[in-house]
Amino acid sequence: MEFEEYLKGKKIDSEKYKAAEPKQYADFKGLFDQMHPESFTQQKLFLINQIRRAYKFEEIEEIKKPTPKPAMRPKIKPLKPKTS
Repeated sequence: MEFEEYLKGKKIDSEKYKAAEPKQYADFKGLFDQMHPESFTQQKLFLINQIRRAYKFEEIEEIKKPTPKPAMRPKIKPLKPKTS
């Protein structure tokens, strides 16, 4: 996973962030490349939340809601009288 993809997943606009704070961006990118994304999130969670508020990702993707399947009605067989 690339750092830009990670930021997009955290709803941070990487271009705005990179332009506004290039030193912090480079430091975080270097750390991110050296560790697992979950470890990076655990270490920088408080800072990530601040960055998200400052450089919010504005692109809105359409989210498709799954359409529920129609409920199936039980099939009832008509009873035939027993003939003896």
